[in-house]
Amino acid sequence: MSDGPAARKSPGEEPWGGVRPFSIKTKLGALVVISVLITTGLSMIAVHTKTELRFITVFSMIATLLITQFVAHSLTSPLDEMNAVARSISHGDYTRRVKENRRDELGDLAETINVMADELEAQDRQRKELVANVSHELRTPIAGLRAVLENVVDGIAEPDTETMRTALKQTERLGRLVETLLDLSRLDNGVVPLRKRRFEVWPYLSGVLKEANMVASARGSMTSGSGNHTRTDVHLHLDVSPPELTAHADPERIHQVVANLIDNAVKHSPPHGRVTVKARRGPQPESLELEVLDEGPGIPKSEWRKVFERFNRGAVSRPHGPGSDGGTGLGLAIARWAVDLHGGRIGVAESERGCRILVTLPGERSVPS
Repeated sequence: MSDGPAARKSPGEEPWGGVRPFSIKTKLGALVVISVLITTGLSMIAVHTKTELRFITVFSMIATLLITQFVAHSLTSPLDEMNAVARSISHGDYTRRVKENRRDELGDLAETINVMADELEAQDRQRKELVANVSHELRTPIAGLRAVLENVVDGIAEPDTETMRTALKQTERLGRLVETLLDLSRLDNGVVPLRKRRFEVWPYLSGVLKEANMVASARGSMTSGSGNHTRTDVHLHLDVSPPELTAHADPERIHQVVANLIDNAVKHSPPHGRVTVKARRGPQPESLELEVLDEGPGIPKSEWRKVFERFNRGAVSRPHGPGSDGGTGLGLAIARWAVDLHGGRIGVAESERGCRILVTLPGERSVPS
């Protein structure tokens, strides 16, 4: 457990507030005192034993030089290591760390360098994950838009109002996703906006499932290797109770949650399997409980937490069914991010068969008077 701000010690001080007993100043002072004591002691020995002063002087110089060399080596050796680590960091290698086995100012400097390396490594990882998230989320609308335009160009579909409306819908969704995914760069600062509103759950989820089917069918005729499923044999079933159920949330974020959960469930479904999306009223006003169930091999209990980590593809060695692949391992991580943004909960739940993901959204919070 990390210390809080009040428990952190200042450089050069022990946790109890006194001066560090093994500081560099203390060591240098001890070096001077020891050198004087050695010289004085040898001089007294020379007086009592009538040894020539030149021998005492030589012995005194040798002893002082040896002690000085030992202290100097203990001070310069960690500086060489810190210099090597700092040089590696400047070249983009954030994996190296300085050994923190000292209780002096150099130990504080080593700790500071390691903290700096941790922060730089985290920022570099977030930058790479942001690029991966953007590419992952943009594939769906781009694939749908490309399929519509290719059908028009090849003469398979007419550029009528309905076709153009489908293309426009994908273009609008593409624009919203660009804006949404770029908000990931501000996620850690807690300034990502939520555009909550009240909406009817049945028509909303019905549209999400319809779009998932349409995009899967479009991908099935493409060989772009987009990394998402091209399953058309899996049946999507919607179960909303009561039918007039409403919820208060950000529809665009919830679309990310449901679409990614469906995509993950379809990938791991057996041939001609079934994926069920359930929606129920939660305990709070306008709250919502969502479940996505598949008939695949399920997730081992030891992996329940890990599956929501970015780039984690689970313990299943091979997805099930034709046209399925491992994806990028970002879908469930994005779903968790969107749920956390609402203050809700997402996790793997017990299921007799397959995998069951449970999502709970808090709905409209009451304002205290």
